Formats: sequence, structure tokens, C-alpha cells
Amino acid sequence: MTVSAHNQQGALGVEAIGMTMRFGSFTALDNVSIEIPPGTFHALLGENGAGKSTLVKCMMGFYHATAGEMMVDGHQVEIRDPVDAHALGLGMVYQQFTLVPSLTAAENLLISREDAPVLINWKKELSGINDFMQRMPFSVPLQSTVNRLSAGEKQKLEILKQLYLGRKFLILDEPTSVLTPAEADEVLGLVRELCTSGQITAMMISHKFREVTAFADDVSVLRKGAYAGGGRVRDLTVEQMAQMMVGGELSEANLDRVDQTTDKTVLSISGAQCPDRSGLKHIHIENLAVRAGEIVGVAGVSGNGQVELMEILSGQRGLDAGTIEVQGDDFRATRSQEKQYGVRFLPEEPLFNACAPRMSVAENMALRNFDEDDAGNRLFWTRPGLMRRRAARLVEAFKVKTTSLEGPIEALSGGNVQRAVLSRELTGEVDLLIISNPCFGLDFSAVAEIRGRIMQARNKGTAVLLISEDLDEIMQLSDRVLVMSEGRIAFESPTAQASVEQIGQYMAGHA
Repeated sequence: MTVSAHNQQGALGVEAIGMTMRFGSFTALDNVSIEIPPGTFHALLGENGAGKSTLVKCMMGFYHATAGEMMVDGHQVEIRDPVDAHALGLGMVYQQFTLVPSLTAAENLLISREDAPVLINWKKELSGINDFMQRMPFSVPLQSTVNRLSAGEKQKLEILKQLYLGRKFLILDEPTSVLTPAEADEVLGLVRELCTSGQITAMMISHKFREVTAFADDVSVLRKGAYAGGGRVRDLTVEQMAQMMVGGELSEANLDRVDQTTDKTVLSISGAQCPDRSGLKHIHIENLAVRAGEIVGVAGVSGNGQVELMEILSGQRGLDAGTIEVQGDDFRATRSQEKQYGVRFLPEEPLFNACAPRMSVAENMALRNFDEDDAGNRLFWTRPGLMRRRAARLVEAFKVKTTSLEGPIEALSGGNVQRAVLSRELTGEVDLLIISNPCFGLDFSAVAEIRGRIMQARNKGTAVLLISEDLDEIMQLSDRVLVMSEGRIAFESPTAQASVEQIGQYMAGHA
């Protein structure tokens, strides 16, 4: 039996029953059942690889489930592809924007329709779009091109597009990943309002407990492809939800700060200028300094120069002007300088920026010291046995999941690639640690341990520059916080004296 979206006057109730998805001998989703009543805001939690994406792809018809069924408003339905899902009133807002940047907001709404006319009567179409907007609790500037909209406005337009198409059940995939805290709260508050008023039902994939507890009615947690628990959000603590995700007691991070009184500057950037990735704008870092024994956090919405900052420091992007100094000396990120000054890097996308993907796990773990013995003496040939023994110790210490040390590192999951690189870079004496999104892709159970290791390095006197899009991580770890906006340092403050609201304003470029 099918249900048409056109005869639905309000929010849809959706239920997945016994959803199972196998890829050969691998079971990605194992008998998962989730019920989402109409007019509710549901959160879906789980570590990377827990089965969240597989579940929603089955619900939306991108995958054909091996077993299980879907119910929409109490009727069993067959969803063969996304077209069927759309006809039933199901829609999805993806993590990456799907808008056409050069077209206006109104044009993006119009072209999303299956029945968009070949010859457009704009007077008639704009009248219809304006009537639709009058019924919505929020709006965007319809005549502005998408490339002129803020990230928050783009996300609102993505939601408006689904509502314009008649969707009554929305799946939101990490909807706040590129938003400032204020934009995130605004967007989720609007979704919540739509649910409360009975216009839609929503399910949000998220990893941010603050957003779940602030906006969701119910939560379901997946672990290793199976349903691990859930319930009313108001009846659960963050600790209980986290334990459902990891399946046991959480390891406690030692984030106690040791007072550091040194004024020794380890890293100094002055007057640095270079083109950004687009080649159309420039990065300008007038002054940035990190002292021994402190963590300086760099916050910012993705795309505001953080990637280029890491590339400048790691020698991947040249400067047109300015200087970079480590311990008072000109620094060009050569291998000999990194060894001399104890500089370590944990870049974003480590598989491509910190690994040789087709080389083995053991070889990648040895990239820093393959030509040295355990005493640090120079070797004139590689010793595979020594590399394997070192790698085995690091795999055990950092809980890297791999079937073989001899297999290519590209065969590991994203989280385990990150663990492998972390194990290599956090081992030994480190005077300057430059890291970008260190917990991205890691299992929830490992985040506390990794943050604890970063704090431990800081407490031993390491200067740490932490570039992260996770503002909670910045606030938890940093002694000082900077905000990058439009390729510049727009704000600087001791973390204890800064508020999330104030940082969010600078992230949005409103301060």
C-alpha cells in the first residue's frame, strides 16, 4: 500500500521494523527497529560505523534492506528508491549543501520541483513561492544568490526546500556541522517549532549531546549496527546516552590543568600572508603566538582559513609575506627542523595529509623514525622487524583496530587511521604540537583518552596549537581561544573570560 504526500495535512509517523542490511558477510545493520511518532523531534546517536547512515539510506530507498519493513502513518510501504520516499512525504537534508551557488534562493526552490516548467512564468511562480513563505515560521532572502547567503541561511533554505516539496518527515544529517552556535540553535529551534506545531516530524543524526538534550523529544542509539537503547531525552542523562554508544563504562579523561608560569614563546607567526585555497582571497595572520605549557585553541566555521593555517605551518603552503618562528628561529617545516625543535603535526584528513595510503600500517607508523634504532642512532637501511615491533606496541597502546600490520593503512576505517597517526605523533618528546580536529572520526570512547593525552602534553610543557571546529573541545582544552573569520584572527581571549555566545558572534562575522 502506498501513501501520497499530497493527501497528508500534517506530520507523518514513521517506523522502521527489523531493519537489516548485509553487504556480503558483513552485517551493517542488524534487526533495528525505531518508531518516530508524528510531530516529534527524534535524535539518532552512535559512533562512526554504528549504522546510522545505513539505516537512513534504507529508509530513504538508497539501499534495499536485506530484511525489515517500513511503516508510514500506520501503513506498510515499499520504498524502492528515493523517488518513492519523496512521494510518501519523506525528505532528507544532507550534511553538505545541495544548493546551486549561482542561482537565487527562489530559483533553487523552483528547480527542485519535479514539475518545474521549461518556460518559467516568474510572476506566477514567485507569487506561489511568496504564498508558501508566508506560511513558514522563518524566511531567507529569496532574491539573493546562494553564494551570498550565510551558512545558517543556506541550511534554512535546505529545510525550506524540503517543506516546499511537501515533505512531512525530514531526516537531518549532522545539520549544524558548518554553523556557528547561535546559527545552530536558531535552525534547530525552528525545526523544533515545526514539529511542535504538527507540521513535520524530524529525525536528526548528531554527535552533539548539547543539541540532543536541548531540542530532541526522543533518542535512539545504535552500536555496531544494532539498537543499543533509547527513550525520552528528558529521562536520560548524557552519561547514560554515552554508555549506550560505547557499551560499558566510559574512560575518564584526566583534564586537570597544571599551572604554567613560563613566558617562553615556542611558536610565533607574524605578518603571514598567502592565497587561500580558492585563490580569490588571502589569509592574513598578523600575530599568533603559543607559549610553552599552554593550549591555544583556534575556533571558526569551516572554510575561514583554518585549513590554510595548518598548511602554512606544515610547509604545504608557501608565504607571500611574513615569518614563522619556532623557539626564535625561522621555521620551514623540514624534517630536520621538526626533529630539532620537537614539532609534531596532526593534520585534517590524516589518510591523505599524514600517510602513504598504500603503504602498510607498520610502515606508516614508522614514517617519523624508520631510519633510527630505539636509541635514536642513525640507520642506513630499514629494519622491517624493528618497525613491526614498534608498530605493535603503538597499536596496543592506542587501541588501533587492524587485522594486520602488513596491510595497507587505507584499508583501516577513518577513525583507526586517525588513531594510528595520533600514536605516531604523540609518542616521544614533543615541544610543539600543531593539531587539527584531533577527535574527528574517533570512537566516542577514545575521545576522552585523546584529549587527556593532549592535556598531559601541555602539562609537561608542550606548546599546543589546537585547530578545531568542535567548539566544546576548544572550550574544554584551551587556555586561550582565537577565532578565525575570513582568513584573519578576529578575536582572542583567555578561555575562562570568553563566552560561547561571544565566540559565536565572531565566528559569524557579526562582532
